[in-house]
Amino acid sequence: MSSQDSGVLNIDKPQGMTSHDVVVRVRRITGIRRVGHAGTLDPLATGVLLVCVGAATRVVEYLQTGRKVYETTVRLGQETDTYDADGEIIAETPVPHFSLETLERALDAFRGEIEQTPPAYSAIKRNGQPLYKLARAGKAVQAPKRRVVIDDIAILSWRNPHLQLRITCSPGTYIRAIAHDLGRALGVGGHVQSLRRIASGSWRVEDAVTLEALAATGPDWPRYLHGLRGALSMLPPVVLPAELAYRFALGQRVPLPDDSSPTPGQDLRVLGPGEKFIGVGRIKKGVLAPHKVFADPAKFKAKAESAQR
Repeated sequence: MSSQDSGVLNIDKPQGMTSHDVVVRVRRITGIRRVGHAGTLDPLATGVLLVCVGAATRVVEYLQTGRKVYETTVRLGQETDTYDADGEIIAETPVPHFSLETLERALDAFRGEIEQTPPAYSAIKRNGQPLYKLARAGKAVQAPKRRVVIDDIAILSWRNPHLQLRITCSPGTYIRAIAHDLGRALGVGGHVQSLRRIASGSWRVEDAVTLEALAATGPDWPRYLHGLRGALSMLPPVVLPAELAYRFALGQRVPLPDDSSPTPGQDLRVLGPGEKFIGVGRIKKGVLAPHKVFADPAKFKAKAESAQR
């Protein structure tokens, strides 16, 4: 693998594949073993799945922090054990023709910061075991409640018994849980029939590539890679002169430029001359400490030596 074959792929995940299935497919297409994803999507779900290739696997934690936007169809009147259409129907209730006002009032309980209980069939781990494996084994499990933020829920259409929603939310939100809990609040039950992630942070589904299109490019697949400088745009930038860039790339702590005023403990996207990406730095005791370094110090050595003359 060349150093250039490292970056982030914005994949439009197809229905029926797990996120790990996508990782396996990307490994086959690229021939690169070091591949990981940022933000799991259920097999039923489609849309934006960020896949990190090569050294970019080291920045997964930053890619997971962005707000998510989903479009989902909730099937009211049926509950399933998995809270989505992949599960078994465990309860069924006739659905009255709710008015839009009634639906909006019910949705109000899910707007803002809420406490949510994730589905038992989820990738959350207990004692090292994913809950879905325990649930499939017939063991009674309940995921711990978590606080999530629902920035917005908009009704896109209502054709009884199908309610289509667009939801903007914090990372870690389970749309399946919203569908299930909304159905309970309306007294009829509900589950996710379809789910599409249309955005994750600044990444949009209209810019995503399908696995088929990626495979069709053959050895030209790196054309779809997004470099780390752009992929980490959520981190504030700091530009270092040649000498400091060289020292930072060597793994040394360096003083902050005079024109910067970051928050203590904050992570920064560190750039060198020409705004070339070096890595991620963290503010510690008033200086910039290397946290993740990606650039070869040799790229800055000559300019650093020239600046010292």
